[in-house]
Amino acid sequence: MKKINVAVVGLRFGYDFACVFRAHPAVDELVLFDLETRHSEKLARLLKNTRAAGSFEEILNDPSIDAVHLVTPIPVHADQTVAVLESGKHCACAVPMATSLDDISRIVAAVRSSGKNYMMMETSLYTYHYFYISQMIRDGVLGRIQFMRGTHFQDMSNWPSYWLGLPPMWYGTHAIAPMVGLSGSRICRVNCYGAGTMAENLVRNYGNPYPIESALLEFENGLKGEATRSLFETAVCGQEGLFVYGSKASFDWGFGNGDKPYVIYAGTESGQEASWAQTPMPDYDRTLPDEILKFSKDHHGSHPHLVHEFICSILEGRKAWIDETLSANITAAGICAHESAMQNGAPVIVPEF
Repeated sequence: MKKINVAVVGLRFGYDFACVFRAHPAVDELVLFDLETRHSEKLARLLKNTRAAGSFEEILNDPSIDAVHLVTPIPVHADQTVAVLESGKHCACAVPMATSLDDISRIVAAVRSSGKNYMMMETSLYTYHYFYISQMIRDGVLGRIQFMRGTHFQDMSNWPSYWLGLPPMWYGTHAIAPMVGLSGSRICRVNCYGAGTMAENLVRNYGNPYPIESALLEFENGLKGEATRSLFETAVCGQEGLFVYGSKASFDWGFGNGDKPYVIYAGTESGQEASWAQTPMPDYDRTLPDEILKFSKDHHGSHPHLVHEFICSILEGRKAWIDETLSANITAAGICAHESAMQNGAPVIVPEF
């Protein structure tokens, strides 16, 4: 089996990914870097064929490294992604891709000029729930898709300082991405409203006054969807929800990690009420190498699938599924949604990339 050398940058959230990369049979050497160098040095000692780098620049200048996974703070995603691509390495990056349309354009240009792969590591596109609803759509169980909803509710108040006051839709990818993937189309226009009020110290960072933003999304193929994202000063349980409403059946998942989604079936006769049933998720891990199956419980099953897709895309000489074009539309829709919210819901056209 052909193998590649991979670097993981950022171990606060990247620790789990580093372990998956190390276990993957197509990864030869693993290189780690974290600003807190003691973390990368400690993990490097625990994992076989793994070493710690002394700096991000060391990774960029190391010709033996084929690919880099950035699991770093949001404000540095764009600059670091461009630097990785321009160094001649494939790049995977945590969400969101960027926080401005200009930075998305920079990344897309760097991907296309370098000829290297880019993949936004969007967990919501590789969950058991996403696989299940995708199969229902392929099998025609839902009938015609009438509407979709995505939600992501989370309290970020005790997270690192760069999160404080972040516009909710800048990090709306978990709510938006499943709808883009399931629609088979791109988002072309968005109307969004901000809601609620925040403390002045939160508003100060980004000039964003809203703890919650809710957007109506228009897809190029005519479908419509709605995404709602909350970040601060809202009493709500954490949720990454996906709701797809069809003419024959609908899928509803809006709870925590341990709760089962359910399917609603329309009545087959006039006046007959709809029925519903909780639905345990089938096993979608049969496509994964045995060595990384044990990680399939991370983040609704997504982590090993993301790693495997990134590695396979490189070895097979093809683009990753969540490539620069798909990543750009998902991310740009959120950026444009916040722009709309700051204009009291005015429509904003989402550019093509």
